Amino acid sequence: MPLTDHGRVRKQQFHDRLGILHHRHLHRKLKERFPAAFNTRWTRRHWLHASLFATLGALVATIVPGFSSQLEPASQLHATLPLQLPPLTVRAPVEGAGRSWDVVQIESGQTLGGVFDKMGVPAATMHRILDNPANREALTRLRPGVELGFELDEHGDLRGFRFDRSPTQRVELDLRGERVHEKVLERATTTRLAVTSAEIDHSLYAAGRKAGLSPAAIAVMTDDIFKYDIDFKDVQPGDRFSAVVEETWREGERIGTGRILAATFSTAGKTYTGFRFERNGKAEYFTADGRPLKKSFIRMPIQYARLSSKFGSRRHPVLGTMRMHKGVDYAASTGTPIMAAGDARVQFVGTQRGYGNVVILDHGKGHTTLYAHMSRFGKVKKGQAVSQGTVIGYVGATGLATGPHLHYEFRVNGVHRNPLSVTMPPPEPLKGADLAAFKAATAPTLARMESMEQLMFAHTDAAKKNKRG
Repeated sequence: MPLTDHGRVRKQQFHDRLGILHHRHLHRKLKERFPAAFNTRWTRRHWLHASLFATLGALVATIVPGFSSQLEPASQLHATLPLQLPPLTVRAPVEGAGRSWDVVQIESGQTLGGVFDKMGVPAATMHRILDNPANREALTRLRPGVELGFELDEHGDLRGFRFDRSPTQRVELDLRGERVHEKVLERATTTRLAVTSAEIDHSLYAAGRKAGLSPAAIAVMTDDIFKYDIDFKDVQPGDRFSAVVEETWREGERIGTGRILAATFSTAGKTYTGFRFERNGKAEYFTADGRPLKKSFIRMPIQYARLSSKFGSRRHPVLGTMRMHKGVDYAASTGTPIMAAGDARVQFVGTQRGYGNVVILDHGKGHTTLYAHMSRFGKVKKGQAVSQGTVIGYVGATGLATGPHLHYEFRVNGVHRNPLSVTMPPPEPLKGADLAAFKAATAPTLARMESMEQLMFAHTDAAKKNKRG
């Protein structure tokens, strides 16, 4: 019999003998401790003590055999194998890695000079940075929330400076040495579509900002999309709007909103809808059936003005004679901007007798408009194409005028018409391939807006209903 088998037999005999002794010893102890327990029915106390002794016995049986393994020397085999390790590689430090930046976020009313002073950086160092015109343009128009990075050495001297020149460009300046070295890092951005809806509580602006729209996006909605259909001075609490907006994201953070691709506005029991679409290379807003929201002409080519004289026969305020007033007058302060009433080509820029400084626009199809008594002209010249809303001049009192105002005329095939009552020609709707492309592009956008409105306003309406109930 091999030595290993013999050892196992001896070990097993030892365990068996130890178990018999353990059993006899435990039995004797229990009988001495509880003599009545072996002749009568056990109580809960008997079972408790028996359980305790059984547990102690199990521990002894587990521990003691461990010593028995020391009776036989265990033979252990060791083997050593050669292991081929790859050669040690020393990596060069990555440029810019491990740099420590103290990041400062601009607060409202804070200036660049104040930030540098707070960081203990001399004004001379700031001027070194601003010597670059590109840096000066970005750093002198800081808005709250903008972040600036300062890299200071152990003596508190500025080694590096970091700022965002644009949403996609981060500039790092190395100020060590005589010259400022610049490194421009491109920061990838992505564009996502977001749908937002809100109900006006106090003001449209407050509701729009709460819904995540930028001031510029709110202005597009009021001044571009719905300006022809809605008088926003009459907007009431409870009116609603929705918008599909492009959002710009960078490194998991939303950094701004872009174009409004679609919007709806519900007021006075009626809902208006606008969709952005490019026609002939120019972006416009259209109704769901492809009709332009933008009218061919705006009735009033000047804002914040008062109608001071109507169209028709009147006594001339300067000459004192009865004569036909072939336009309407709007009283306004000198220098108030005057806008083109519609898309046009500039027909005339100059001076005409009693009209003073005049601009005449040709809108095509026999329609022309005249703007008189200007204090000065806008940046327009004869033959230039202008879009509706372009500033063509400023209110004045040149020519025969008793005070600063705009004299505005509307002509159809050379015949003067009342600008306040004339039927304006409708804009050209989308047709053919343009209409098909528009329908295909706007269908998913409309579905997304409707889903958002159902989700949000259904909850709002239910809450109002419960409140009334």
